[in-house]
Amino acid sequence: MNAINRLNAEDTDFPMQLHNLLSRETDTGTDVQDVVAEILQQVRSHGDKALCDYSQQFDAWNCTPENMVIDRDRMATAWHAVDEKDRSALTLATQRIKDYHQHQLQKDWNITDAQGFTLGQRITPLDRVGLYVPGGKAAYPSSVLMNAVPAMVAGVADVRMVVPTPAGEINDLVLAAAHISGVQEAYAVGGAQAIAALAYGTKTIAAVDKIVGPGNKFVAAAKRQVFGHCGIDMIAGPSEIAIVADGGNPDWLAADFLSQAEHDEAAQSIFISTDASLMNAVEAAIFRHLTTLPRAAIAKASLRNHGAFILVKDMATAASVVNTIAPEHLELAVDDPDGLLPLIRHAGAIFMGHYAPEALGDYLAGPNHVLPTNRTARFSSPLGVYDFQKRSSVIRCGQKALQHVGHAAIHLANREGLYAHALTLALRLNTQVNTQEGLQ
Repeated sequence: MNAINRLNAEDTDFPMQLHNLLSRETDTGTDVQDVVAEILQQVRSHGDKALCDYSQQFDAWNCTPENMVIDRDRMATAWHAVDEKDRSALTLATQRIKDYHQHQLQKDWNITDAQGFTLGQRITPLDRVGLYVPGGKAAYPSSVLMNAVPAMVAGVADVRMVVPTPAGEINDLVLAAAHISGVQEAYAVGGAQAIAALAYGTKTIAAVDKIVGPGNKFVAAAKRQVFGHCGIDMIAGPSEIAIVADGGNPDWLAADFLSQAEHDEAAQSIFISTDASLMNAVEAAIFRHLTTLPRAAIAKASLRNHGAFILVKDMATAASVVNTIAPEHLELAVDDPDGLLPLIRHAGAIFMGHYAPEALGDYLAGPNHVLPTNRTARFSSPLGVYDFQKRSSVIRCGQKALQHVGHAAIHLANREGLYAHALTLALRLNTQVNTQEGLQ
């Protein structure tokens, strides 16, 4: 490729151009959905046998119920096998992630209102969660930490992990991350079959209450299909970054642009600026970096199919474009990011200024790197402690409080034609239910 696609926000057809740019296939293909539905059904019906058969077929290793299990001892062995620098970095990241997520803990609360009701909320952790950690094109110990640490902070008692193991290779750094973050047990399986095992359970893998963590389109489709049988965090698509810049070092900005493109051919990088000459300098730097990056072929495919530079007339327009994109990662590489931040409504994680590249958030800034993709930042949030806790409403009402509001509740129940509802209140108030007061 010789150039990156360019758009101008002043063009009359820019909204359609932007729509086309953002339209990326994820897990919507019928072929993917049908394949995944069959896998889920087979694992649900045949348990470990189907799980191992699919692992043999897709990951090319001789899976058995015994050798798929990775216990705490194996994780501890991996912890001691990795380099001291690995342990130091994982320890620092774990502590920073823990410190950040401690602030997300929700607490029980209650109030007593004017009528005498005591109303409140009780917070309880989930019992068991399953973490999906991506594998295949790269190993992601950081994903282990980002999924497991918030669960531990939330108080989840039982945290399980599944991780793909192509050709039976198990990454020690991933297991070391599982060790330090407190994962109780892991399984050397991946793909839609691993999601099925977590959702429905097998003899070896206990069913979980919620599945979290990103994966490929088959994993995403599987999570969509098991939702309702268990909870999920989100449907994660390919990685994304949008960079808004009004100046800065072109080499830095180019590297930031490539930071998501190297993840996957379907990843998307978008650069937004008021300065066409800066775009030229960043584009030149991108192609210089590509000559040395080991994953250049992946990055080139991403840029060719999904990358773009967008020229805007001012920063207000830049913010408007960002809000349409609703990116997973947003860098405000501008001199006054605090002035621009109030205009940003939709983004998964926002990186402020010239010294906060997205990669900090991937590893050890503290906030979670499991983020909404595919424009879902318009209505969803990063993974956090709140994803591993649930809320129960608490209602306490005495006789006097019921007398204040009970007759109105009876009226509403009657109007809905739900007379047994009304009766529960009328008996306590020693009054009659008017069965002629139903809906008309």
